[in-house]
Amino acid sequence: DSDDIEDVSLFDADDDLSRRSKKSKIRHPVASFFHLFFRVSAIVVYLLCELLTSSFIACMVTIILLLSCDFWAVKNVTGRLMVGLRWWNQVDDDGRSHWVFEARKVSAQGSKTSSEAESRIFWLGLITCPMIWVIFAFSALFSFKVKWLAVVVMGVVLQGANLYGYIRCKVGSRKNLTSMATNYLGKQFLRQ
Repeated sequence: DSDDIEDVSLFDADDDLSRRSKKSKIRHPVASFFHLFFRVSAIVVYLLCELLTSSFIACMVTIILLLSCDFWAVKNVTGRLMVGLRWWNQVDDDGRSHWVFEARKVSAQGSKTSSEAESRIFWLGLITCPMIWVIFAFSALFSFKVKWLAVVVMGVVLQGANLYGYIRCKVGSRKNLTSMATNYLGKQFLRQ
């Protein structure tokens, strides 16, 4: 019957990756490139914008487009390929919204399908760039560049949302995140 639909997991395609040769440290060079390209490009355009053009609108649109492309690429492609994490919103039949945070299960052989190099690239880009946007936010606020503040807030929000989503994927539920922070602080307190 041609109407039969098979439900296939998003991560099934990655199982054959674990069988491939592990000579290359970076298994997804295009994904790794674009993971950093849009992020770094938005920051570079923000820093050099006033030197390149006098049009604030052109700069703002370019930066927001780069940030949007980064958000989409990281959320939908690079997170899944580079570290095996993904998150999304699901609406149930009652119309209630549920956030789903998922981590790839370890394969049957017990081997990881993502490389250490890709993992470092992913997390370094994911953590560093939102911190840079926060610095830009304080800089715009204290230098009274109010028109740039809206652009910088977009950078903080879009990149911060991906950071939050992937931390939730890595750590687990909100309860686990809270208990992990409490346990860490408790251990630090006991050491002193």
